[in-house]
Formats: sequence, C-alpha cells, structure tokens
Amino acid sequence: MDVKVDREFYYPDWRISQQKAVEDVCAGADTKVWVAIKSSSTVGFVAIKFNPESSLGEIYMIAVDPDYQRQGVGSALVKFALERMKVAGMSVAMVETGGDPGHAPARCTYEQLGFGLLPIARYFQKL
Repeated sequence: MDVKVDREFYYPDWRISQQKAVEDVCAGADTKVWVAIKSSSTVGFVAIKFNPESSLGEIYMIAVDPDYQRQGVGSALVKFALERMKVAGMSVAMVETGGDPGHAPARCTYEQLGFGLLPIARYFQKL
C-alpha cells in the first residue's frame, strides 16, 4: 500500500502555519535573528540558535523574499550566520531543509557553502 504524506497533511493552511512559525522564531528567547536589507527593503532574515554545551550552532530558519531569491541573499545570510557561530565559539554548524523540489535551491546553497548531508531516514505513517 502506498501512503502519500505531504505538506497539506501536516499544514492544511500552509500560510497561517508559516506565519506562526516565523513569529514564534522571531520572538524566541533562545533565538538570535538578523535581517537582510537592500535599498531600504527587508529582503530576508536568518535565525540562529546556539547550543554552548555541544558547541553546535543551528541555522534554525532562513527566508528570502521571492523577489530577491537567486541573487545571493540566502548565501550571504548563511555566511553571516556561520561567522556569528564562530564568534560565539561554536565548532559545528547545522541546518535542516526539505527534501522536496521546492527546497532544491536551499540544498544547493548549503552544499556549495560546505555543508554535508547526514543520511537520516525519517518515516511517517498516516493513522
């Protein structure tokens, strides 16, 4: 039996879910957020979490306005985040993203900037 598990299953109203996720990340006490500005317009942001116990820095959320995608904004935000992690004493950086076609540009960016994929299988079953 083939079971399809998709975004709509978990996020029936994706825009509302995404808005809440961004608001929660930006308000989180354990998250540092930086905004990218170009010509006095907000074009993206990156949110980072630091875990001093494990020396792990995590790019917890990154977003670029669709009108500014594929112009180097995402790469600049990732490079900025990596530098902040180094300054904070982190020795490992982590970022997660989707495996779907819509996240292919993000995966490409991370790989170009030296991230390696940790092969993990995460399985789901609709009940």
